[in-house]
Amino acid sequence: MIYWLMKNVLIGPLVKAIFRPWVVGRDNVPATGGAIMASNHLSFADSIFLPLMIDRRMSFLAKSDYFTGKGIKGWATRMFMSGTGQLPIDRSGGKASEASLNTGLQVLGRGDLLGIYPEGTRSPDGKLYRGRTGIARMALEAKVPVVPVVMVDTDTAMPIGQRIPNVMRVGVVIGEPLDFSRFAGMENDRYILRSVTDEIMIALQRLGAQYYDDVYASSVKDRMPAPGSRRRGRRR
Repeated sequence: MIYWLMKNVLIGPLVKAIFRPWVVGRDNVPATGGAIMASNHLSFADSIFLPLMIDRRMSFLAKSDYFTGKGIKGWATRMFMSGTGQLPIDRSGGKASEASLNTGLQVLGRGDLLGIYPEGTRSPDGKLYRGRTGIARMALEAKVPVVPVVMVDTDTAMPIGQRIPNVMRVGVVIGEPLDFSRFAGMENDRYILRSVTDEIMIALQRLGAQYYDDVYASSVKDRMPAPGSRRRGRRR
């Protein structure tokens, strides 16, 4: 009920009126049944705009930090995240990763759409980076198609670190579903998982024409200087 109100009454109409988002390929979204919406990840706003442009209910796996805040701000954040279809997951790895997989499988098992960012984190510079194989394992275990999605200009509308978005048009391009049924029963083969993941990333690159760098986005972020480090270096 909260999700419906947020999407169709409270948040949805307001966001659409202000940003006038456009969408191409909406008909490529399966009308029924579970499916993974595999998107590039440029901005926090991706998780807001994409569900708004799809007629069906859609959920994203979001880091649990968004659901643990205290006070009025924490409550408001929890309500917003829940109302926009976000599901809390622990990204610390190990057993937490397995729990995240199971959460995603539950969404797909009940026939809903699940949004996943194969890169695992937001792109730090607008490039498309190597995909994590969790998406492949989930697709094979759930036996669902993967729909490639490209977000356009959301990084300009809401850059990393910016809390108030810039008012401008953003877009969503939805490609044709990818069928991986030929790999049924092979979800534990790491070579197959890498092959499936790479096929998804190739589809995303072709759909959005982003520059592709075959390294993990997280490793690129780790090599970046901490905010303010260059400025401190100039004082020496």
